[in-house]
Amino acid sequence: MKKRSIKNTRINEEVLRELSNILRSEIKDPRVSPMCSVVAVEVAPDLKTAKAYISVLGDEKVQEDTMEGLRSSAGYIRKLLAANVNLRNTPQIQFILDQSIEYGVRMSKMIDEVNGK
Repeated sequence: MKKRSIKNTRINEEVLRELSNILRSEIKDPRVSPMCSVVAVEVAPDLKTAKAYISVLGDEKVQEDTMEGLRSSAGYIRKLLAANVNLRNTPQIQFILDQSIEYGVRMSKMIDEVNGK
């Protein structure tokens, strides 16, 4: 298992914070749901690529539309990120749908049903 450096951890946190701000205030695409959030960001050590894990509240159609809207505006998001975060290279962002929150809620409901609540 690869150990993360402190520098890489700080960069991940900063990119996550800025991406959250960008999604909340700058993206005007109607396909992007206002109920989406950035769960985690993994920036490669060479700062060339980044994986952004996005959670979307809603049904599958809303999730697909949001991901399509984010992918189509990836260049604009990268430009805004470059203006807000001072990095040697601005990473190419890959958006990945994260359904772990939905999975946790569904499991919690199943546990409550089994316990008889």
